[in-house]
Amino acid sequence: MSAVLRRPRVPEALLHALPRLLALLILCVALSLLSDVFPTWGNAINVLRQTSLLFISASGLTFVVLTAGLDLSVGSTIGLAACVAGTVIKATGEPLLGVLCGIGVGAAAGLLNGLMVAMLRIPSFIATYGMLWVLQGLAYFYMAGQAVFGFPHGFRQLGRGLFIGIPIPIFVMAAVLALGSLILRRTTIGQQIYAIGGNPVSARLSGVPVRRRLLLVYVLSGTMAGLASLVFLAQLNSAQADIGSTLTLPAIAAVLVGGTSLFGGVGSLSGTFIGALLLTVVLNGMNLLDVDAAWQPLATGCIILAAVYLDTRASRSRRG
Repeated sequence: MSAVLRRPRVPEALLHALPRLLALLILCVALSLLSDVFPTWGNAINVLRQTSLLFISASGLTFVVLTAGLDLSVGSTIGLAACVAGTVIKATGEPLLGVLCGIGVGAAAGLLNGLMVAMLRIPSFIATYGMLWVLQGLAYFYMAGQAVFGFPHGFRQLGRGLFIGIPIPIFVMAAVLALGSLILRRTTIGQQIYAIGGNPVSARLSGVPVRRRLLLVYVLSGTMAGLASLVFLAQLNSAQADIGSTLTLPAIAAVLVGGTSLFGGVGSLSGTFIGALLLTVVLNGMNLLDVDAAWQPLATGCIILAAVYLDTRASRSRRG
């Protein structure tokens, strides 16, 4: 059992992240030479603020991908959770109740995904793709073509507030990164998640409660999507049915670019942070250099394809 539950050592994790850190450093140096605005403190804070929403959206998804699964419903979960939270806050004037409802909707969506994957054994791609449409349909039905906007100042601080001059979403991102990394690297549950991704059969034979852990990672993915919906809602100060429709693919991209393998068992939350930061820096640099917006999806797509190609090669090497 100890062999199956072997926790990846920190030097291995650092070695795995080194090429991405190097790419990020080269990119930052190049953009600093090309733009006087890029290396400023204000732009750095702006990049981290934009990274925070992407990272929070992708953080729970990282746990899912580590088990060789996939959650395609992240964006729709964010959308429905934001709509529910927004309408509750407007109707009751109680931001805390809205926060609880938003996170609860996310956790419930994750639970349904987990039940389909772990209990009904539906492939994660199919289960979460179906849930994507279910949640999106529920959001459109729930909002009935309406939009809500104008939330209390206290709630909006979650997305636009500052603490010691630093945006609050950055602190939320740091907390999620620290807690998630602690779970993955320092707990038995984290070791079991890596073991399931590495070899689910061996993990089961070694006593790992595979179904319960799969259920856990999907609930966690939904919960983090619920948290991301609150940050997004507070930033936009409005909600409508399609609010999260564009967030699924960037979240998946951040996970893959960060080095978490689609084949499971390899990756880290810190890698996802680097991936999210790398994608954000690319888009930020293109905006500063006045690159046509039509080229931005192309650049993101090329980065994703390169990341998947490298992941495939690395997986083949590990298999001998």
